[in-house]
Amino acid sequence: MNEAGETIEAIVLAAGAGARFGGGKLTAAWRDGVLLDGALSAAFAAPCRTVAVTFGADPAVAKAARAFAERTGATDRLRLIEAADHAEGLAASLRAGLASLPADAAAAMIFLGDMPDLPLRIGGALADALAPGTEAAAPVWEGRRGHPVLIRRSLFAQVAALRGDRGAGALLAALGPRLAQVPAPSDGVLFDIDRREDLAARP
Repeated sequence: MNEAGETIEAIVLAAGAGARFGGGKLTAAWRDGVLLDGALSAAFAAPCRTVAVTFGADPAVAKAARAFAERTGATDRLRLIEAADHAEGLAASLRAGLASLPADAAAAMIFLGDMPDLPLRIGGALADALAPGTEAAAPVWEGRRGHPVLIRRSLFAQVAALRGDRGAGALLAALGPRLAQVPAPSDGVLFDIDRREDLAARP
């Protein structure tokens, strides 16, 4: 929940094939665990009632998410959602996640599974920024908008209407002052893993 008492749900998009990585991206070794753990840590640290993890191309993703939840004592908050049309791209994963949300969800905080260095307190900052008159909130680092993104239910239908391998960037940009821009504590809100060599970009 945010300060206004609105119920927020988290969605971690993790249904992609990771083709540029060569497959198996989200379950690749990262620090003391796997790559997906970074996004999961930030999602479970956020003031969200549940964390829905979408999976599809790699069945091992669901197993990794379940293992993380068991290890951290958060199994009661984890929901695993299969994106049957995951081959379409990011939009399919978004649709599956949004469609799975409870009817009383006021907003959704959307994380990308391949962003392993997200600051843990960013979720709370976004929730606090979702004030009356705003429809979404996003972190900003050195003038660049990053992830995760928090959207109100009023935007769910527009986001669910997206198609192909794209997210809600253009929709957010069109919101103007209805998008709360939250200063991020680190560039982890921008850092993602596309190729295996990207793993070396962080110690």
